[in-house]
Amino acid sequence: MTNEHCATRTHIEVWNGRVLPDGLVSISFGTVLRGSLLPIVVWLGIAAFVYFVYNPLVAVVEGVLFLASFSVGFALRRRLRHSIRCSIYGAVGGVLDKSMAGF
Repeated sequence: MTNEHCATRTHIEVWNGRVLPDGLVSISFGTVLRGSLLPIVVWLGIAAFVYFVYNPLVAVVEGVLFLASFSVGFALRRRLRHSIRCSIYGAVGGVLDKSMAGF
């Protein structure tokens, strides 16, 4: 997959679609994060809550869960021959998108 086709709206699903530009255009990592503000706040809020209420180890377990989900998403995209940039964007967007599926 070539770079000009990889980092597009069709390959990177972001939870909040309102920040994405119209059509198939290359997007920046900042756009991926801006489109995922609610999931980021939820992940950080839960981590802060369990850190102070329970134990810092529980917050570390949540971080490991996030990193494991990211790693699986990255590996799956690389296996499909996406570029490294596209794999990183897609893995971050995918983890944040799928983590909000219950809301």
